[in-house]
Amino acid sequence: MISTGMQAALNTQVKYEIESAYLYLAMSAYCENINLPGMAAWLRVQWQEELAHAMKLFQYMNERDGRILLEAISKPPSDYDSPSAIFTQVLAHEKKVTAAINALYDVAIKEKDLPTQIELQWFVKEQVEEEKSAQDILNMIQIAGESGVSLLMLDRQLGQRAGGK
Repeated sequence: MISTGMQAALNTQVKYEIESAYLYLAMSAYCENINLPGMAAWLRVQWQEELAHAMKLFQYMNERDGRILLEAISKPPSDYDSPSAIFTQVLAHEKKVTAAINALYDVAIKEKDLPTQIELQWFVKEQVEEEKSAQDILNMIQIAGESGVSLLMLDRQLGQRAGGK
């Protein structure tokens, strides 16, 4: 059985993952509204991934006979200043999630919970990829600019991730 402290920490991480999904869904809705369907599609893929991360932790807790206690999530913003502002926030958010995963790993070390440490290694690696992806997109937006043909080409490219437009 998993310790009470580890359960609490994992429940908090489930909340962070669901909040991440909710944030990306709100960003996707905004991108649809400003006619950037490719960015919207990319963000919906992120939404799905974050929900999958939450479920991975949820299932792990069940496997360890832990108790899932869902926490309230925050309402995400609904308006953004620009595509670069969105992806600046995506990157900042992913860095926040990385810090939370690292703190969770520290709890697993402190608790001497080897199975949880092994489970969390996947999340540690995933966060490296998440931050790189967000940084790459932000860099491309900075090169393309906030409007014009280059941004539309980038939007189309991002939409291909989801088999989108």
